[in-house]
Amino acid sequence: MDYPRVSPHFLACRRSVRPLRPAHPDVVVGLSGGADSLALVAACVAEKFAVHAVVVDHQLQEGSAAVAERAAEQARDLGASAQVIAVDVVDDGVGMEAAAREARYAALREVAGQRPVLVAHTANDQAETLLLGLLRGRAVGMSAASGQILRPFLQIRRADTEGACRELGLAWWSDPHNNNPAFARVAVRTRVIPELERILGGDAVAPLALAAERAAADEALLAGWADGPTDDARELASLPEPVRRRQIVAWLQAHTLRVSDGVVRGIDKLVSARGTGGVAAGKVGGTRLEVRVIDGRLTVVRQEQERRV
Repeated sequence: MDYPRVSPHFLACRRSVRPLRPAHPDVVVGLSGGADSLALVAACVAEKFAVHAVVVDHQLQEGSAAVAERAAEQARDLGASAQVIAVDVVDDGVGMEAAAREARYAALREVAGQRPVLVAHTANDQAETLLLGLLRGRAVGMSAASGQILRPFLQIRRADTEGACRELGLAWWSDPHNNNPAFARVAVRTRVIPELERILGGDAVAPLALAAERAAADEALLAGWADGPTDDARELASLPEPVRRRQIVAWLQAHTLRVSDGVVRGIDKLVSARGTGGVAAGKVGGTRLEVRVIDGRLTVVRQEQERRV
């Protein structure tokens, strides 16, 4: 396509992805049809990446298939290849939003193979993530690179992605869920951050995003200090709490169990107090999975039958 000669917002998007091109010329981009992901596809195409856009249809809203197909068409018009993947979202107790995210990333990774997966989180998303994490008891942030997942837009604002789409004449899809204050993230975006800016008398997104970036760096450092996963409760109990929690996360991931703050805190109490109770950590079909400490080791129990994994 022909790019406008004056396009400062699109230029910001292009500059954000440009450093990735030498190492990752062939990428998969997660595309929702929203302004952020459309701008990401457009920027990567403009910077001469080989772009394959993947639109994941969660099938949670009426008309979602048509929205997904439209997004794929837009990606093809921009010069990318594209496909739609329909997934079944099953909430096994983590919440529908988390279940949808897990299904989405699983689909993206399956298509990508060894290629990196680019997603379009912005500084605004980073700020919202930090506030939501704090309200849940933990300072969290997103890393620019999390294994196969790359987030090149973390330094730019949502105003840039929407501005880029306007400069390119792209009409993006607005998820109605993004305007529903019943969702915590929407309430943070539309109520909490504007109120913080009123109190501060200035921008709240930039300092929040910076704090989230630092929290993500701290998390990566602590995770690096944690060795491979262990099921030895005594060994876990001897570790400093921040490292112990990351060891527990690694153990849960190694056994494809649910990773949530509640599960990690529950197991942390088990190993610290040598507890004998169980912590619900997922389901297989209709079978509840619990983590217990048995003979001094973390053990996965299915229903009433104890099964060491």
